[in-house]
Amino acid sequence: MESDIISQVSRPILDKVFATPSTSELIVQDFAVIMIIASIMALISYKLKQPMIMAYIIAGMLIGPHTPPFSLIVNVDILHVFAEIGIILLLFVIGMEFPIEKLKNIGKKATFIAVVEASGTFIAGFAVTQAMGFAFFDSLFLSLAISVTSTVIIMRVLEELGMLKDEATYLVIGIAVIEDVIIISLLAVLQSVAATGNLSITEVGVSITLVIAFIVGAIIVGSKVIPRCVDLVGRTNHDELLIIGVLGVAFGLAFIAFRLDISVATGAFFAGVLVAGSRMRMATKVLATPIRDMFAALFFISVGALMDIKLLPMFIVPAVILVLVSFVAKFSTVWASARAQKLGKVTSLKTGVGLSSSGGELALVAAKGGADVGATSSFVLPMVGAMTIISTFISPYVIKYGWKFTERLARKEVEGKDG
Repeated sequence: MESDIISQVSRPILDKVFATPSTSELIVQDFAVIMIIASIMALISYKLKQPMIMAYIIAGMLIGPHTPPFSLIVNVDILHVFAEIGIILLLFVIGMEFPIEKLKNIGKKATFIAVVEASGTFIAGFAVTQAMGFAFFDSLFLSLAISVTSTVIIMRVLEELGMLKDEATYLVIGIAVIEDVIIISLLAVLQSVAATGNLSITEVGVSITLVIAFIVGAIIVGSKVIPRCVDLVGRTNHDELLIIGVLGVAFGLAFIAFRLDISVATGAFFAGVLVAGSRMRMATKVLATPIRDMFAALFFISVGALMDIKLLPMFIVPAVILVLVSFVAKFSTVWASARAQKLGKVTSLKTGVGLSSSGGELALVAAKGGADVGATSSFVLPMVGAMTIISTFISPYVIKYGWKFTERLARKEVEGKDG
């Protein structure tokens, strides 16, 4: 009798424990694993005084689908959704550091440097890949991929190092945004040529027109509407209304950019730029930063989760070569074009170092663009993924120590003049 009562009580509990989990339960399970592993790696990184980005990438590698003997997370697509949200929030908060007035001051210089850098890196990449024996379209799309500078990664590193207010940072972000526009336009050209065998001037013209229309609309129309709306909401002195309102602006512009085939990061960045024109900029930044930190971490975790260590031996050597080519081409073209614009030595060096890292989310988009039209070999996309991982690993150290070295040179030069 007693055993029957125990059985009646325990059976529902056991059935619940061993039942197949629902989709929502699996999402909660994945999120728990992600945040626990990420927090452990972040603590280790903090104790070792290393950039947090490194901790999140390693966490992604540990929990990802390629982790032997099995993946610690069930639904990798959920991680990508979180990562996309992270990109939007990260660039939105960073955009609030760059009001329109600051962007206008660097617009012409940034455009010139971005054009020189993107074209110089593309030409260098194409020459090297052809010399390595790659197919014609493989070379084209790989060259386009290494011409990309990851705005997300660079800005995150600069923020961690407390360098967002440096003069060179304003130039770096301006160049990176303009470069995104250039790369997206070139991707449209290459896809048109690869898919049809002909250069579709109409398609390219439409693509470039949409990009320019988005930026002009955001700056001219948005600057007259968004700041006033944000201030209007801010007068309620209700934090919840304010944060929901500005997040609506961020995701709204990111969605519009996505529908126009522009990077969501660019849309989110300009949303931040517009909000920066309001009187509620500081309050909004304080409210949005904690949310941004969580989802930004998920973006870098997803980058680590993409890495399949088993495939690395197949293309690690050409990947490393192209990373080095990209670094040299980007640094030299940025430094030379910055000096040609009569910028100071220190600013030119810092800008060159800040933009020397290739890869990122847009590089993967460029590589996938070639695969989507059937123009590239199967190894191109994972190879670009490996290059992005390598660049993401070394970028924090290149920027951190590169800028410190530049500042040390500047101090020595000043001391020499005083002496």
